[in-house]
Amino acid sequence: MGAVLAVVHEPLGTQAWSPLVFELCALARTDAGAVAARVAERHRMYDVDLDDMADDIPDAGGLGRHLLRLTPRGPADPGGALTDDLLADLLAPPAAGTIAVTGHQRALLAAAVDSRCGPGRYVEQIFWDWAGPLDLSRFITAWQSVAEREAVLRASFDWAGAARLVLHDRAVVEVVRHAHADVAWSELLRQDRARGFELYRPGLLRLSLLDGPPDTTGAGHSPTRLLVTYHRALLDERGARLLVRQFYRAYLAGGVLPGGDRRPDIRDHTQWLTRQDPAGAREFWASAAPPADAAVSPGRPGGPLRHTEGPGRIQRRLRPPETSRLRSWAAGRGAGESSALHAVWALLLYRAAGADGPLPVAFGVHLSGRDMSLRAAADIPGLLGNPLPMTVTVDPSAALVDLLLQARNAALDLCPYAWVSNDRIREWSGRACGPDLTETTVRFDSHPELPQNLRAELAARGIRVGVPQSAGGDTTLPVTLVAHYDADGALVLTALYDRARFTDTDASSTLSQCLQLLRRLPEHPDEGFTVGDALRLLSTSEVPRLAPPEPGGTRLALAVLRAGAPGADVVCLVTVPGVTPGAYDTLVREHEGPERIVSLSVTGRQVPSGPLRELLGGGRRLTLCGAGPAARVAHEIARSAAERTGEAWAVVMTGVGGAAESAEALSRALQAVRARST
Repeated sequence: MGAVLAVVHEPLGTQAWSPLVFELCALARTDAGAVAARVAERHRMYDVDLDDMADDIPDAGGLGRHLLRLTPRGPADPGGALTDDLLADLLAPPAAGTIAVTGHQRALLAAAVDSRCGPGRYVEQIFWDWAGPLDLSRFITAWQSVAEREAVLRASFDWAGAARLVLHDRAVVEVVRHAHADVAWSELLRQDRARGFELYRPGLLRLSLLDGPPDTTGAGHSPTRLLVTYHRALLDERGARLLVRQFYRAYLAGGVLPGGDRRPDIRDHTQWLTRQDPAGAREFWASAAPPADAAVSPGRPGGPLRHTEGPGRIQRRLRPPETSRLRSWAAGRGAGESSALHAVWALLLYRAAGADGPLPVAFGVHLSGRDMSLRAAADIPGLLGNPLPMTVTVDPSAALVDLLLQARNAALDLCPYAWVSNDRIREWSGRACGPDLTETTVRFDSHPELPQNLRAELAARGIRVGVPQSAGGDTTLPVTLVAHYDADGALVLTALYDRARFTDTDASSTLSQCLQLLRRLPEHPDEGFTVGDALRLLSTSEVPRLAPPEPGGTRLALAVLRAGAPGADVVCLVTVPGVTPGAYDTLVREHEGPERIVSLSVTGRQVPSGPLRELLGGGRRLTLCGAGPAARVAHEIARSAAERTGEAWAVVMTGVGGAAESAEALSRALQAVRARST
């Protein structure tokens, strides 16, 4: 990944003609030029100049200091405000390309780096069995060949400013083979999920192979269990299965796929998004977004506080005959099974609201994002779709078939807007501030089948492969309901839920009630059967309860990490969720400067604006440091102080990286700040 980039900046407040001046620390001239070129290309409201500075920092290793000056081209382009996009382009790795993340990726990434439950959150896994000969060397080479052709496998995340995908020239796909006696299958699943990923490094998908027991029958090779572990912010399950299909092609071709990058890919999808005209979507969502009084909760208030941490997962299935009957029932009324599931979910949310009369009900419907006017979009591995809020009105006096058709029509209305992020929907509907639009999502997964020609080629080499199955899952909401068909044609429902808000018992009850309605609704004739009649089928079942979320607001915590020399300047390390663990600890331990070092922890969205002069003694200077996502917060604190007092505090900002790399970048920049006053 290389060194983490660091810049020093002194905010002067927001003045229309003020230039933005950044010192790029410890960079080769070519890398500094790459940063300047990227900023000039993407931020054309500025004239960009790059000058070399005298390098008076010891042990710089041939790396220099450079002054990057951004001068506004006109009064309509005010300088002074460091936008998230500009910050991302300043701090991203110089030699790597970057693309914007999708709206859903941004939400998952924010949840992942903010997780207090460890690195295993939002890690997904699929597994299947491989029976027949397995050449490990060819297996590894084949996966590496897929990585060389698929940009998504060479991607990492950068969240220092606006969240971006960083596209690297190369990434290694980790493959580890375990002997049968070394680890149990359940333990391998748990361990590999708990490892998580360092999201700032490429290689966000890895393989584990677990050999089967020794073959004592003489029948041939013992089956091997294959496990693919990947991060949900990078790929959906369809994308992971598409990569497995590419791997089979590479394995059958001797381990190497011909050609360069396969296109279209995530870069083409990003370009397609930028070409979409938002006018029609804005008009649609201005009226189609859920109203503020819509029922969205899967349970009544009052669940136990902080039941436990981490995600929960419960799975149930309709037997194949029941699935067939549900399909026939829905089709006879002009709808599909997904519409039946949406109608049933709306009934459960209505029941949780405790209403008597008509009430709008809203929940997310996840669309894959691959039904777009982009050639071969269905074969792009990545996370292209979004959960879009869908609203239906549940009226106990209305015919149930009317609710079914209402759900069908509402889902069809969403299809042209799968590319629209929830942030935009909130903005266009006038609900940019306030609670989330929905608290649950329903996702109906369709999995790509392995082409028959590939299966036949594998069989010709004595290889039989199973159908990948999902293991685990996670959600950023209280509940996500996932539906898919298994190999027998049964409808399988999986509830993914936040155990801090929804107990295992309540989640199980919700899923059971959902299945009960799906089984029983086809038993009743349409004539005279109302929504109220359907709700009465659950009259003996308890309504689940949902614990409230943790209170929001901004919380501050100040601590002295190192006393420093008498009268020394003060370094304030700003800490926010998403700062690489250990980065500041490493800096405090290894930085050789005389400075007094303190920590300011900020939790919440509001940036503190209060003065920090109480940190300083007579004659002391203050330098604010922000690693990764703390860079923006550190800058905003300094900018606010400059507007209020006219005093310019130096701000050290670094990109996202490992603890050692981040600490080294911060230390180099602090040396540059110290050199200014000597």
